[in-house]
Amino acid sequence: MKTINETERKYEAAAPLPELSGAGPVTSVRERAPLSLRAVYYDTDDGRLAGDGITLRRRTGGGDEGWHLKVPVGRDAREEIRAPLGEGAPDGPPGELLALVRSRVRRRPLLPVVTLETERAPRDLLDAGGAVLAELVVDRVTARSLGGEARWSEVEVELAGAGGTDVLDAVGARLTEAGLPVSGAPSKLARALAETGVAHPRPARAEGPEDDSAGAHVLAYARRQLRAIVQLDPAVRRSRPDAVHRMRVATRRLRSCLRVQRRVLDRAVTRPLDDELGWLAAGLGVERDREVVAERLAARLGELPPDLRVGPVARRLDAHFSPGRARGAVAALLDEERYLALLDALDALLAAPPLRKGAAKPARTALARSVARERERLDARVEAALAAPEGAERDAALHRARKAAKRARYAAETARSARRKAAERERVAFRRVQRVLGDHQDSVLAREALMAIAGEAHAAGEPSFSYGVMHARETELARARVRRLGEVRVG
Repeated sequence: MKTINETERKYEAAAPLPELSGAGPVTSVRERAPLSLRAVYYDTDDGRLAGDGITLRRRTGGGDEGWHLKVPVGRDAREEIRAPLGEGAPDGPPGELLALVRSRVRRRPLLPVVTLETERAPRDLLDAGGAVLAELVVDRVTARSLGGEARWSEVEVELAGAGGTDVLDAVGARLTEAGLPVSGAPSKLARALAETGVAHPRPARAEGPEDDSAGAHVLAYARRQLRAIVQLDPAVRRSRPDAVHRMRVATRRLRSCLRVQRRVLDRAVTRPLDDELGWLAAGLGVERDREVVAERLAARLGELPPDLRVGPVARRLDAHFSPGRARGAVAALLDEERYLALLDALDALLAAPPLRKGAAKPARTALARSVARERERLDARVEAALAAPEGAERDAALHRARKAAKRARYAAETARSARRKAAERERVAFRRVQRVLGDHQDSVLAREALMAIAGEAHAAGEPSFSYGVMHARETELARARVRRLGEVRVG
């Protein structure tokens, strides 16, 4: 598959094109040969892709024939993932693209919903050196669906390699001054669905609380986390930087919300989802923990002077942390029926939440109490950890305290929409404690990995001295984290 990023703006072709030379850095316009394009758009019968502002099409004609999946990534910007025409089944899109929309469509089949036939007149907008800043096209569109037929004309301006948003601003100003208003439709598909009479959902957006009740604030927070999980799914599948970590954090936030807000949401109903979210977070953690420990041990290796690097240490570390196996496990996790069932169950929970009496209470006071309860839990666990003897017992106690710090932090996040400054101060304080405890836990994992790697080296006839030196350094760092905990603890 090939990926490109497109940044474009659309305008109604309600007047002739103005002279565009002199619009910002544009110094000349070069017309190109007209094109005839045909695109068949696919979606579920209830418009799940359209509801998320996503388009999936099979296009013929022009220089970019193929399957195109477009996903919004910001204002005026979309990521377009392409696959060749021959990769799709005769009656549907290729499997690689289907995987990228699975978190949205679940088990529903993708069907052709609209066909667009476009007569395109393209123009290149050039700078003084002849570089292409943007492409401007005038499109005459015919849309056909089961609902009927519609026709319209529009203008698109899309950035090219040499252009920036200043080009879009300058050209857009020239077009609107000439009587070509900004289009009200986010895409050709959205307009086609509307104008041919096909019912489709409005693009979904993460919303704030509907009122000042505790239930409204808790549900708004939970919906944001579920939306993050669904949106990050394609990025995780494509191994995008930090995607696994962000999806795992959203999963943990949602799980913590269900656990902490038991006076708002009935635990008898949410407990099974709590378990499933734990399963998902653990599966995502395989890749994330590998990344964290690999980076940490690379740093330890970098600290070793040359005379303490005995044997092929760097090569042994690289072999132990090879990413292929972990990434394959994460991809398989997202293809499991259990994962899709979890997403369905979360949708159902938030559509008909099992609210308790506490949900009707004012958010400011009710959520403050939930934060206070989590603070008490954290204090108790930190006390127990500091009192435990050094070794495995203390490590386990500190790990339990780390989990309590996360719960407290997420409780403060949930309350932030109702208590703002106070909740933000609490969140920052809990985050400081969590970072200290997290660094300690990373050291625990690093030492476990070093023991395993030393065993691999010994079995291969390699010296294990360097791993012992690194292990000693990690032990020293862990002790420093325990001392630091007494300085930053919340109490």
